[in-house]
Amino acid sequence: MSQPLPSPSPTGHPMPGIDNAPPRRSKVTGGLAALACAACCALPVLIAAGVLTGAGAAILEKTLLVVATGLAVLALGMWWLHRRRTVQRAAASGAGCACGSSGCGC
Repeated sequence: MSQPLPSPSPTGHPMPGIDNAPPRRSKVTGGLAALACAACCALPVLIAAGVLTGAGAAILEKTLLVVATGLAVLALGMWWLHRRRTVQRAAASGAGCACGSSGCGC
């Protein structure tokens, strides 16, 4: 079940304690997905250079497409999980809650 995003602060900046940036592991996994995609795009050059045969390139293309897709999904999943855990920790610790003249609210 997804949780609603917290309201932005009056200045328009995100609340302190909530990290919206992707974690390093997600960036690395996304970079590897981009590398696998670039390798897939380089297959015609490798065939023309005589490094790969047509059949080898076909097998490698299918494998690289699956690997790139899997890594991209994994990177997005790690980013989503990081974001969810960060928001839950911030909500549990009370970060972003302020008490004003009208009472306390988050």
